[in-house]
Amino acid sequence: MDVWDALSPAERKRIVDSLPSEFPASEAQPPEGDAHFNAKVAARDVLGSYFGRGGRRVYLACELPVYYPGEKMFAPDLLAVLDVDPHERQTWAVADERRGLDFALEVLVSGNRRKDLTGNVERHARLGIPEYFVFDRARLRLHGYRLSAPGVNVYQPVLAQGGHYHSGVLGLDLRIEGERLRFFAGRAPLPEAKELIASLERLVDTVEQRLEAAEARAEEAERRLAEVLAENERLKAERRRE
Repeated sequence: MDVWDALSPAERKRIVDSLPSEFPASEAQPPEGDAHFNAKVAARDVLGSYFGRGGRRVYLACELPVYYPGEKMFAPDLLAVLDVDPHERQTWAVADERRGLDFALEVLVSGNRRKDLTGNVERHARLGIPEYFVFDRARLRLHGYRLSAPGVNVYQPVLAQGGHYHSGVLGLDLRIEGERLRFFAGRAPLPEAKELIASLERLVDTVEQRLEAAEARAEEAERRLAEVLAENERLKAERRRE
């Protein structure tokens, strides 16, 4: 960090821009398919929508290369950093951002269980990442870890309460429902994109039905008015004949 602090802004930018965004072939893990991809992207989108509606600036990314000083690059399936500018990034360089991750999540399908459930637990705690969760999609289990206090670099397990695992960092609960990982604000699940679309479609259908009903009522009122006017004309005609 002393060397970094001595660099000019231009020198720092050149270094950050040159950081590799891929693992060496010897360390790369093969892609895990739809179950893995859908779970991490759904989590990012749900959280992004929730914090966006609340007006809180939270940076969220999937498999973004993360660089801590003196550490090998790693790329969590999902990461969150609170109260920062959520602009697009190619990497998260702690030396440049001046802060580390607040939250990390891994989705485990057919990958390296030892990496996610042992190696990451030790490293993330040592790096001071406040919370780390693992969604074991293959076994439908959720593992949560958090630091008990600042400066204590050993995780304590997050214990479930009625099937809910609370994230103090996000201010939300995590829970497995069926084969999905879901986030809850209190006991209310955060809606996923497809649920929001379905809700919007139902709302549109309701509005259209109300418009159709209003149009039908207007047509009926117009018809009745025409009948009344016609009857008035008939009565006038009868009076004239008398």
